[in-house]
This record gives sequence, C-alpha cells and structure tokens, in this order.
Amino acid sequence: MSDTAATLTQDRQRLEMSALSAPAVIFTVAMIAFPVVYTIWLGFQNFSSTGKQSFAGLANYSKLISDYEFWHGLWVTIALYVLSLVLQLVFGVWLALVLFHAKRLPGIVRSLFISPFMMPPVVAGMMWLVILDPSLGAANYILQSFGLPPSDWLASPTWVIPTVALIDSWQWTPYVALIVLGGLQSLPPSVYEAAQIDGASPFKTFQRITLPLLLPTIVTAAILRSVDLLRFFDIIYITTQGGPGNASNTLNIYGFRVGFEFFNIGYASALMLTLTAIVFGAVLAFNRLRGAVAW
Repeated sequence: MSDTAATLTQDRQRLEMSALSAPAVIFTVAMIAFPVVYTIWLGFQNFSSTGKQSFAGLANYSKLISDYEFWHGLWVTIALYVLSLVLQLVFGVWLALVLFHAKRLPGIVRSLFISPFMMPPVVAGMMWLVILDPSLGAANYILQSFGLPPSDWLASPTWVIPTVALIDSWQWTPYVALIVLGGLQSLPPSVYEAAQIDGASPFKTFQRITLPLLLPTIVTAAILRSVDLLRFFDIIYITTQGGPGNASNTLNIYGFRVGFEFFNIGYASALMLTLTAIVFGAVLAFNRLRGAVAW
C-alpha cells in the first residue's frame, strides 16, 4: 500500500507541475505557431492595389520562377553569406587562438577584442557609414595617405557586397571567437603533452590536433551564424537599403520592399517562406556535418 500511495503522490505531483507549466507552454507555442501558420496562409493569397484579397493558390510561388529580382536577391544573399561566413570563421579561429595563448593579456584588452558584437547593428551601421563616406570618411583618407586611389565603398556596385561582408565580419568575428575559445579551453591537455614529447611543431600541432578537435565547435559557430547571415537585413538597410541600384538587395530586403513598400503581402510572404526553407536547409546540412566531424 505504501508503494501504491507513493506512486499516486508522484503522479499527482507530475500532474500539478504539468498544470502549472501548461499556460506558459501553450503561450510559447502559440506565439511561435501563429505567425508561421498565418504567413503560410498569406502566401496563398493575392492582394490587389485596392486592398481586395483573394485566394491565389500557388500563383505567388510560381511567380518566383520568372522573377529576376528574386534570383538576383538569392545570388546576393548567397554571395554575402559565403563571403561573410568564411571571413568570420577564419578570423574567429585566429582571434580565439590569440586570446587562448595570450594568457597575460589584460582584461580590458580582451574586452575590446570582443566588444563589437555587443554593439547594436544600427549603431555599427551608422558608424561605418561615416567611416566609409567617399568624401569625408576616414577609410579613403587612410588609402590616400598611402598613395592609393579612393574607393566608393558602399556606393560602388562592385565593392558593396565585399564591404558589407567586411562590416558584418568586423562585428561578429568576436562572437565566433568566443565560441571557438570555449572549445579550445575544453580540449584535453594530454594530447598536446604527447605531441610535445613527439617533437611536433606548433603548425603541425594545430593542423593535426587542434583543428580536427575544434571542427565540431567551428561547425556549431557556422550554424549559429548561418541563421543570421541568410536573413541579412539590419546592416544592409542602414547602410545601403539594397543599393546602389539593387546591388545589395538580399531576399530579406526584397521581401521587405515587396510587402511594406508595394503592399503585396501575399508575394512577400511567399518570398519569406522560401527564405525560411533555405535557412532550414542550411542548418540541417550543417547539423549533418557536425555529426560527421564529432569526436
């Protein structure tokens, strides 16, 4: 009887805990599910210039196939994503190694190294707008001081994508470095002691030990950055708003314009759902890669 009473007491406690947490769980699920379901529904609707709404079926999605701006936005999104991710992973690993080995570095210097990603994107964008101003910016002043020709930076269709990628990398490389630094601090010291006994050089130690052991951490950083980079919006909207022309018009910027400037909510929803599918695909691919390189 005592075992039965104890079981009933445990079941009642579990039921009470479930009842107490149910409102929060329902609210959280609703806050996530409602926007997604509503956006999916909007993607099958057509909105006329007069505001009339009608069912469009798959018309919004079939329109994507022949829409030049969609394919251009997809190319710009992928170009920015690849360039920014490579820069942030390479320099993030380098910065993490510097911070890991420079143990006597003062705390204030370490804080300065990682401070950019704590800055709001609006502030970072406005700051770089001033620095990269073709007429009065510090960037062209430095170039001319070394006898180099000035650049149009964000005003140049050729340089706008690399420039935006550099701005985002400046801000988010420290974030990657913090993740990688945590991975470095968790590596077993015994393998390094064995490598030192075998006479391995620092480069060989990094190539054969550190990098392979860090790969799961690096892939995790790539997943976290991929979610943000494929949804590139704030820095571009502050600095170029998709310009010059449409040279930096990502899918996110294009969807924003279609929805809030041209008020074609149905087509904008289809664009955003397509972008969401791309983000999910990238995350799933990196998750599979992380499982493959796990140790």
